[in-house]
Amino acid sequence: MVVDFKLTYPSGTATAHLINSFHTPRGAALAKKQVRMLGRFFSLSFLWGFFQWFFQAADGCGFAHFPTFGLQARANRFYFDFSATYIGVGMICPHIINVSVLVGGIISWGIMWPLIENKKGQWFSEKLSSDDLSGLEGYKVFIAIAIILGDGLYNFFKVLTRTLSGLFSQLQHKREAEDFSLGNSSRSEFSYDDERRKQLFLKDQIPIWFAIGGYVVIAAVSINTLPHIFSQLKWYYILVIYVFAPILAFCNAYGCGLTDWSLASTYGKLAIFTIGAWAGPLHGGVIAGLAACGVMMNIVSTASDLMQDFKTGYLTLASPRSMFVSQVVGTTMGCIISPCVFWLFYKAFDDLGLRTGQYPAPNAVLFRNMSVLGVEGLSSLPKNCLTFCYVFFATAILVNLIKDLIPKKWARFIPLPMAMALPFYLGPYFAIDMSLGSLILFVWQKLNKTKADAFGPAVASGLICGDGIWMLPYSILALAEVKPPICMKFLSRATNARVDKFLGS
Repeated sequence: MVVDFKLTYPSGTATAHLINSFHTPRGAALAKKQVRMLGRFFSLSFLWGFFQWFFQAADGCGFAHFPTFGLQARANRFYFDFSATYIGVGMICPHIINVSVLVGGIISWGIMWPLIENKKGQWFSEKLSSDDLSGLEGYKVFIAIAIILGDGLYNFFKVLTRTLSGLFSQLQHKREAEDFSLGNSSRSEFSYDDERRKQLFLKDQIPIWFAIGGYVVIAAVSINTLPHIFSQLKWYYILVIYVFAPILAFCNAYGCGLTDWSLASTYGKLAIFTIGAWAGPLHGGVIAGLAACGVMMNIVSTASDLMQDFKTGYLTLASPRSMFVSQVVGTTMGCIISPCVFWLFYKAFDDLGLRTGQYPAPNAVLFRNMSVLGVEGLSSLPKNCLTFCYVFFATAILVNLIKDLIPKKWARFIPLPMAMALPFYLGPYFAIDMSLGSLILFVWQKLNKTKADAFGPAVASGLICGDGIWMLPYSILALAEVKPPICMKFLSRATNARVDKFLGS
């Protein structure tokens, strides 16, 4: 893929160019300035998180619940929550992503959900709780799933078509090049740099017996251990996954080299529906589907991630073995660090995973309900929800098709369905933060594009990292049951009047 087919792997190539640029006098000087800029905004973001903590004595308190556009808009999740993380994410994401998320939030929480809520008593029972999937929550979750599946299905076939077409063209080109080289053995199609890269890259190849043997050993370990962790995931489910995963991993790695798009989550959804339906509702199909999704996604995503790293190593004259060992070390550390971080958050935040909480974990809810849908079918959906799902599924495919067919100068203004889907469930509050980050970068680029391009990623990274690192002391304070001193909460006039009357009496 790297040497013979010369696949681009855009992210890996961009990383390599960035690393190579650091090893020039001008690049080194710029890198120092970028690190200083990152440090400043890291400190600012960390201190801002610490300052906000003083006003969060109870649920619904603090700047994160500031009713920027009024209390009614706040009830529909239209507000600015002063999150440095989302502002930083907005500065990193392309403008069309931020606009897409905002448009999705306006369509869903600004128009659809208020209208559907008016049908309470007709389309679903008035007695249902707010998080019951048979009520309004069902529309939010399953319409978002329909958009994600429509977008994922379209891009799956799009990337698969490009992959097969590109593979066929590359093989044909390789044959022609070999035939040509037989009669022109004195000429080389590689430049001196390419020859040197190729020589160093191939010198430290990972033996094929090690790759195959390692895969078989890991498959054997998984087949024997995973059923003890998830009893619903039978050993033969895992065996089937490991048999088919290499084909899907190859397609994902090759497609990623052409398009920079990993479809690991799409292959994971495929595992959810197939294994979940195979297990069925009586034998824990929901858990089996989700566990199978975890196995499939790890295999498939690792293939494309490692290929991106190999491309970076090829362009920076790094050894493939060193790249592989680095992945092994990082994965081993992740096996220790990730459970510890999850335990810390699980113990520190009672509302972890709830939509109204600080960490709603939207993918957890969406993937679980995909598994429920695959196992139990469509009977559990509220009235007219299936019709909405069909419409939005088809719309996601149609929007993608139009985006690919029209000229690029117009296509770049069409929102992305996948980005529009998340606020259907979560709400548009984070879209407002991201849009502000996008606006800051846009204005900065208009004023001084060179500086914005050079320091924008450093500023964004500082904002994200500072807010993220603050969560460590925040979690420790929560575990130690140290409460903030102030609750800053915003009440309606009617509630204020009742409070005044109570205090007056």
